[in-house]
Amino acid sequence: MTGGNAILQRRLGVFDATVIGLGSMIGAGVFAAFAPAAHAAGSGLLLGLAAAAVVAYCNAMSSARLAALYPASGGTYVYGRERLGPFWGYLAGWSFVVGKTASCGAMALTIGAYVWPEQQRAVGVAAVVALTAVNYAGVQKAAWLTRGIVAVVLAVLAAFVVAAFTGGEADATRLDIGADATRLDIGADATRLDIGADATVGGVLQAAGLLFFAFAGYARIATLGEEVRDPARTIPRAIPLALGVTLAVYAAVAVALLAVLGPQGLAGSAAPLADAAGGLAPLMRVGAAVAAVGSLLALILGVSRTALAMARDGHLPRALAAVHPRFGVPHHAELAVGAVVAVLAATADLRGAIGFSSFGVLVYYAVANASAWTLGPGARRLVPAVGLLGCLVLAFALPWTSAAAGAAVLVAGAALYAARSRRNT
Repeated sequence: MTGGNAILQRRLGVFDATVIGLGSMIGAGVFAAFAPAAHAAGSGLLLGLAAAAVVAYCNAMSSARLAALYPASGGTYVYGRERLGPFWGYLAGWSFVVGKTASCGAMALTIGAYVWPEQQRAVGVAAVVALTAVNYAGVQKAAWLTRGIVAVVLAVLAAFVVAAFTGGEADATRLDIGADATRLDIGADATRLDIGADATVGGVLQAAGLLFFAFAGYARIATLGEEVRDPARTIPRAIPLALGVTLAVYAAVAVALLAVLGPQGLAGSAAPLADAAGGLAPLMRVGAAVAAVGSLLALILGVSRTALAMARDGHLPRALAAVHPRFGVPHHAELAVGAVVAVLAATADLRGAIGFSSFGVLVYYAVANASAWTLGPGARRLVPAVGLLGCLVLAFALPWTSAAAGAAVLVAGAALYAARSRRNT
């Protein structure tokens, strides 16, 4: 069948959907997010990772329920509009564009940090210009390239973990974890976690917010409702499987980084996997660059398409809705996104870009959870309630500069919405 009402074929089973989820999550974030997270949490890094995974799971399950009801493209932009009202759908779309644009900046800086640390910003800007040109010409990342990048990243991470624990540099004492590591000390000093003198509740939550960046993409599974066999059964199984495998990979990498560098060494590293890999440092740099290039290419593509949709609805300047007559791409939107990302790569720092990105995406998923909360009473509201609370807590536990900047941008977006509404009445 052809045409606008074509029905997608249901070909994907649990394994296929899980692999797609892994491909969406395991990427460049693992090379970039651990250092700022360690700066926040110290030896509480693993607790922060677990908290980020719990919030990601709730968000993905809420998105899956909504995707089954609203299979149209647009994600939470559609869910918020249909369940909560037009303003909340707009706010979700605005948060997505803002957060993912910052993600682009973080990926560009990651490329620079691993390829040529001394010229990190220049390399980042060059990467943005080059990939914007690629997208402008209509060359999209093919499925085989996505699978190839995931395979390279997994192989590089496996090599790193093996090298870290067999290279003679790993030392379990650097983890700074005592015998009662699992106990939360809420005695005389309720802000301390009994896993190391450097770990605090606030630091762990901030690390969780920053590490949330490395789980970005998990809700890709939730958008597969028209392409999987028995989606009501397949999607709820694929989401925890993909998240579980991703969490296991990230935990192994985090333990290896802490064992080799220690919390302080990890916090101060611009390219932690390369610094901890010893003789495999060149391989880590290549793997990180490949992953970041793939992520940046996909992010620029995705943000420009969301900007196109919002421009068509009048929520962004309508000039951004223009489609190139030859290449068939939203060229104005792509150029605008590329210009903003280039400025971010030239001026922002990696920790700030990750924090700002996480804030925007956490607000986006807060709207998704609020939308899912309206679907049913009782126990069906537990997951979206936990997800909504988790998103808000992690968003405002981020570095205050990221939270303040993110809140200011949300207020600006709300003001634009109000101004547009007044014009149309």
